[in-house]
Amino acid sequence: MKLTVPLTLAAAMLALPALASDDYFAPVSDPLTLEECSACHMAFPAGLLPDASWNRIMDTLGDHFGEDASLNAEATAAIRAYLTGAAPAKMRGVDDRNPVMRISELRWFTHEHGKRVLAKAQNDPTIGSIANCAACHKGAEKGWFEDD
Repeated sequence: MKLTVPLTLAAAMLALPALASDDYFAPVSDPLTLEECSACHMAFPAGLLPDASWNRIMDTLGDHFGEDASLNAEATAAIRAYLTGAAPAKMRGVDDRNPVMRISELRWFTHEHGKRVLAKAQNDPTIGSIANCAACHKGAEKGWFEDD
């Protein structure tokens, strides 16, 4: 006689390590968002910022960190819908009335990287910017941000 054991939540989490890991953020899966955002930088996973931050970023594409990243209204609306739909509604430490625009401004980011790593990234020409996740996290474009 064959016994069937129900799949518990713990077993399910072990079977799907990507869902159980705090080093994984679902990568951008929307083709338009991927195309437009990765034309200049890695397309950052929507889960790295709350929806209020993505709204603020999409509202200021004319001055996107010193660059004009303006898009037509249809593309802007589609990308906004994707990012805000895939982002958490709230994130601890982020004020919805004045949300951060940089992932590197988040408390968890500065805690995770520390001042020494942040200084190294800013001073290392092979990294170029703290926003260049893929310089240190080889799986970043696939959503993996482990540091090993």
